Amino acid sequence: MPLSARQKGVMAAVVTVAIWTSFIVIARASASHTLTPFDLALCRIVGASMVLLPWGWWLTRGHRGDAGVSFGGFSPLPLRQTVQAGLFGGLLYAVLAYSGFFHAPAAHASVLLPGSLPLWTALLAAVLLGERITPARALGLACIVAGDLLVGGASLWGAFSGTGGTAWRGDLLFMAAASCWAVYGVLARKFGLDAVRATIGITVFAFCTYVPAFVLLTWLGVLPSRLASAPWGEIAFQTVYQGVGSVVVAGIAFTQMIRHFGPVKSTMLTALVPGLSAMAAVPLLGEPLHWHLLAGLAMVTLGILFGVRAARAKASAATPGTIAACGGVARADG
Repeated sequence: MPLSARQKGVMAAVVTVAIWTSFIVIARASASHTLTPFDLALCRIVGASMVLLPWGWWLTRGHRGDAGVSFGGFSPLPLRQTVQAGLFGGLLYAVLAYSGFFHAPAAHASVLLPGSLPLWTALLAAVLLGERITPARALGLACIVAGDLLVGGASLWGAFSGTGGTAWRGDLLFMAAASCWAVYGVLARKFGLDAVRATIGITVFAFCTYVPAFVLLTWLGVLPSRLASAPWGEIAFQTVYQGVGSVVVAGIAFTQMIRHFGPVKSTMLTALVPGLSAMAAVPLLGEPLHWHLLAGLAMVTLGILFGVRAARAKASAATPGTIAACGGVARADG
């Protein structure tokens, strides 16, 4: 019996939140296994490419050689858009995010990766796209800044006092990764990219640049890698989960969720991710949740909800074209 539109939307929401939540927990757990962050980035890119490169080749059939197609027909985007979006959304985000998990716990990632994304996106959209930050949205951003400071500030203070280890490095890497994804989101809005073509484009760029560079630099001994000593099961799992699951399945599920619930309700659903991932890390990874982490999670979640409320008020007064554009924005920021 075929599923109804609502059932498809609910299933898409469950899959999206589950994958986004498990990504943080699994990536942090991976830091205690064999592969390096550069190996994990390679698994992500190769896994996604196994699905998306043939998909891109199929989408561009009959249009190869046109100005709107690049990288030999594998990217359904023009060269400039593929390079710019792929650099930030496909390459830098993966390397920076996975590197962060080797220094900071999952709760830090919960706050500083999905939690700080609305902050970076709003600031970049104001600078690059001329978007106005309303008072309600500014209040939400202030809450996010407070949450980030509660988490990142504590690790910095610990580093200065000699008790914080390397968590501050992970926090900075998470913030840098979130800013790169925000740049990608703003570029996607600027170019008016749809979800599937944008995801294919950034994956094509990452594959064509990172894989050759990885092979060369590891062969020269410049880039650390443990692929040769890693169990095949670990490599296969990371390739399937990080590439196919986190990139392809989550991307399609989020798009379906946006179509059913709309951008505002979808953002409310994804606001569950910081709290769920931090809570899941307690029993699964044995990571404690100190008071400043709980306070940071609360502030970031509150900030996201303030932003949703502001977006809802804006959407209620928007034209259908504006609301449709919000859908593309939400996908790009996801």
